[in-house]
Parts: sequence; C-alpha cells; structure tokens
Amino acid sequence: MPLKAPETAPTASIAFDRLLIIMDDLRANCPWDKKQTLESLRHLTIEETYELSDAILGGDMPEIKKEIGDIMLHLVFYAKIASETNDFTITDVLNSVCDKLINRHPHIYGDIEVQNEEDVKRNWEQIKLKEGNKSVLGGVPSSLPALVKASRIQEKARGVGFDWEEKSQVWAKVEEEMQEFKNEFNAEDESTIDHERAEAEFGDLLFSLINYARFININPENALEKTNKKFIKRFQYLELKAQENGKQLHDMSLAEMDVFWDEAKKL
Repeated sequence: MPLKAPETAPTASIAFDRLLIIMDDLRANCPWDKKQTLESLRHLTIEETYELSDAILGGDMPEIKKEIGDIMLHLVFYAKIASETNDFTITDVLNSVCDKLINRHPHIYGDIEVQNEEDVKRNWEQIKLKEGNKSVLGGVPSSLPALVKASRIQEKARGVGFDWEEKSQVWAKVEEEMQEFKNEFNAEDESTIDHERAEAEFGDLLFSLINYARFININPENALEKTNKKFIKRFQYLELKAQENGKQLHDMSLAEMDVFWDEAKKL
C-alpha cells in the first residue's frame, strides 16, 4: 500500500523518497500506470506544464503547488520507466543536473568573476559550446510555440553579444518592418497582393516586436496570454448581457455589441 502522510513534517529528502516508493507501487500494481510509456506520458506532461503556466499567471499559489507536484510526478515517472530498461535512474538524473549546474556556474564553484547577470548568461552559452553544442541556437527546441521560440532565439543570440545596443534602434527596426508589411497591402486590387511575401513581412514585424519587448523587460508570451484572458472575460460578458436582453450576437449590430463591450472594459 502507498505510504500514508507522515504525522510530522518530513524533510525534502524523506518526502522525495516517499514519492519514489509510491511510484514503485503504482508501476507494479496499477493497470493504468503499468501501461504507460515515455511517449504516452508526453502529451500529458505538456498539458500539466500549461496548467502550471495558467496558475502562475493567475497568481494562485495553492494551484501552483498542486501543478508543481503533478509535474514532479511525471519526471519521476519518466525516470522510473527508463530505469526498467537500464538506461538511467532518478539518481543519474539528479547527479547529472547537479554536475551541469556546478560546471555552468564557475563564478560560484570556480575562480571566474562576473559583474552582472549578462556576464552569467554569456558564460553559460560559451560553456555549452565547449560541451559540444554546435550552435548557440541548438538548445532551442524545434517544437516550441513560435512566439516562445522567437524569444529564446533572441535571448541566446544576446548571450554571445549579437544584439542591438539601444532600444531606440530596435524600435526603428519595428517601424521599418511595419512599413514593409504595409507596403505589401497597399495595392488597390487585392488579387495582386503577394500573400506569401506579406506573410513573411508580418513574421518579420512580429519578430521585431518581440525583440523590442525583450529590451523593455516584457515577456511577450505572458503579455499576449494576459490579453487573451482579458478578451475572453470581456467577450463572455458581452455574451451574457446579450442573453439577458434576449438577443443573439449574430443578430446584433456592431454598435449594439460595442455598448456591452465598453461596459466590460470598465469592470
């Protein structure tokens, strides 16, 4: 049977051992847990990560704690599966990350001196190249959502000094890309618009805006998600008010909808 909650507060190591024992029990005795593979867990882990992200954006500490636990379970599960094929164990995983952290923090565990956060980031990328990475950008997962990927690409390029010097230069680039995008849609005859080229220019514009956000310490993913949530809240208010007035949105004029939308903005 799985271990019951201890009567006294456990240390971190005792709590972690308890999780490992429960994982062993589940893997041996639960039909669902016995069936899982690395591949079958993958999409569930992605879902749990997004749930943690939602909890963080919502500032919900109890939910954050819960979601961290769920992700911790998944990590232990992966290690358990790998141990069954003699590939690695949870001990190997923990020792590996400890060794990596020590190696990549020579300003803490060695004789390297740093002045600020940027020095730390530059050292980190240089060490990764020495470890065998062929490119500074090699560590950016190809499956990342495009918005997040753009941010990571720019951060890594900055880590080796490839970056603008002033935010005014970045904003000038934003305006340049905006004009190039507008130029693609200036044709009076829409049939003459090169949509493939326009798409490329729109991508350049987004990339430059993400770059500017980085310069003013705004996380573009967080910013866009907060706007998504704000829009959802206001639109659902619009739907509610329309229903209360016995109307369907598709039968209302934009002016009528705007009345409720403006009310939602004041909430």
